[in-house]
Amino acid sequence: MADTKKTTAKLAVKLLEPRATEKTYAESFKRTYVFPVKKNMSKQAIAKLVEEEFNVTVTDVRTLIRDGKKTKYSKGKHAYPGITHRQDKKFAYVTLKEGNSIKVFEEQDGKEKK
Repeated sequence: MADTKKTTAKLAVKLLEPRATEKTYAESFKRTYVFPVKKNMSKQAIAKLVEEEFNVTVTDVRTLIRDGKKTKYSKGKHAYPGITHRQDKKFAYVTLKEGNSIKVFEEQDGKEKK
């Protein structure tokens, strides 16, 4: 039973998906892609994982941790309201070697479907 937990944990880590936002779209022209990663992952582990997943060569990895927002809560009508925090999130900005790319956004040619 312990073996199945290890394999599912490995599969969960292997499922990297680049973020698809306007800001990351602009970064993709500079060969930089943004990935949400686990907080305990190192830059070397992130680079190795991206290289294995997408068959590209990583030249640089930058990471950042965004603090979770404060949220107010109340348990009941007359209960004292409290403040809690959402979880922090870690993102990795991965720069690829010249000529490598990851297909994140659907490229549209002049033909539109009707």
